[in-house]
Amino acid sequence: MARKTNVILIGIDSIRADHMSMFGYKRLTTPHLDKFVKRGAAFENMFSPHIPTTPGYTSMFTGMDTFGMDVVALRHQGGLRKGLTTLAEILGKRGYATTCVGFSGNPASRGFQKYLDFEGWGSWEAGRSHKAENLNKVTIPELKRLAGGRKPFFLFLRHMDPHSPYLPPRPFDRMFYEGNEFDKKNRSLDPVYKFKPFCDYFASWFPPGCTDKDYIIAQYDGALAYMDACIANIFQTVQSLGIEEETLVVIDSDHGETLHDHDCYYDHHGLYDCTLHIPLAFVLPGKVPAGARFRDYCHMKDVTPTILDLLGEKTNIKFDGRSLAPLFAGQERVQEPEYYITECTWMRKHGWRTPEWKLIHALEPDFHFKPEVELYNLLQDPEENNNVAKQEPGVVKMLEARMQAHIAKREKATGRRNPIYTNLNWHGKGCGPFKTSKQAYESMHIGSPKAAKGLQAKELQTQRGAKKL
Repeated sequence: MARKTNVILIGIDSIRADHMSMFGYKRLTTPHLDKFVKRGAAFENMFSPHIPTTPGYTSMFTGMDTFGMDVVALRHQGGLRKGLTTLAEILGKRGYATTCVGFSGNPASRGFQKYLDFEGWGSWEAGRSHKAENLNKVTIPELKRLAGGRKPFFLFLRHMDPHSPYLPPRPFDRMFYEGNEFDKKNRSLDPVYKFKPFCDYFASWFPPGCTDKDYIIAQYDGALAYMDACIANIFQTVQSLGIEEETLVVIDSDHGETLHDHDCYYDHHGLYDCTLHIPLAFVLPGKVPAGARFRDYCHMKDVTPTILDLLGEKTNIKFDGRSLAPLFAGQERVQEPEYYITECTWMRKHGWRTPEWKLIHALEPDFHFKPEVELYNLLQDPEENNNVAKQEPGVVKMLEARMQAHIAKREKATGRRNPIYTNLNWHGKGCGPFKTSKQAYESMHIGSPKAAKGLQAKELQTQRGAKKL
């Protein structure tokens, strides 16, 4: 009997699809990923509708939307919804050895048999961050161990290089920048330093005296290039172990990143496409066509159903997502081009996205003092810089109605209230919804990489309550 197909799922935290050379970015940030993915299929319109990390990766691991998983916030309280089953739990029960690298403290990572951690953070004082090398140090020995075992394996890697702080090692720090980051005539970082909630955090990893926003953006791009070079080491190990033909490799992210966009500054909040649009690729010789590119709309909830479909593993779970595998066989697959979007990171908002329009509706005042309602014409204004909500009240009304109809439909189907309405302590302040933007501005604060790391780390959740397959 042939051995089952292995799975390596590479989750790249905070990577923007539009900053990858794989998807046409002007800088050569991901040459090794570009080359590797040509052996399989890539999706150009992949979105993470529920951000940030916890709901994003929970959706990926469960095949559910925010209603199905009942998770909406970064600071999710408690475990996953009762009866929910993760991909690791499904494969573990099917005889797979399962290992998670770099994601042991989040409820979204429930169900792995083994957890390995690495240092994926840093600060200016600590020096340049060798995040991907740190990941490789623990991953490659584990990959060799898994490949040498009798069981098929599922290995999840959470890369942290695109996540702030952006501190790529030399020479990647100067790869995309030739200017003077300390030019006193350059005032582009002035508003960043004045943003009270984040300014202390930025001071912990910006070079002291840095004035140029383009330098910071170049560090993000340099971190991508550095990580890309290190991922090539993973691919080389797979090749040297002789398991290329029997290993499915999936590449995606939990969400994108705001750089100097929308005044959200070097983080991943805001329901703009820079935060929602992420990469997705599948490589599996014989089952995924080489060199394929798809423009079909797809979402995080589609990842687990696709993986299981490619593995030939059937379950009785009614996923909210749908497999993308029919596309690999040249078959039709109905798209989902308009959909519900949510965020509970530093702001609590939801909205509705279509190929033409983006509606964003704040459920409480945010710390950027933005208007309650934002509307963007994605065809005329793809960077979402011109809010036309006041000029297009009819469109706002139409999109709001479609969003509320979807919410009512999903609440009825799940028998639960929309979690964005019930998780009122999403910020962890214990004060209920913010009443004013000033209250939010004064309350929300991050002071150091250690504090940032703590936001994504919780006590390991219980492994009980997995749904019987």
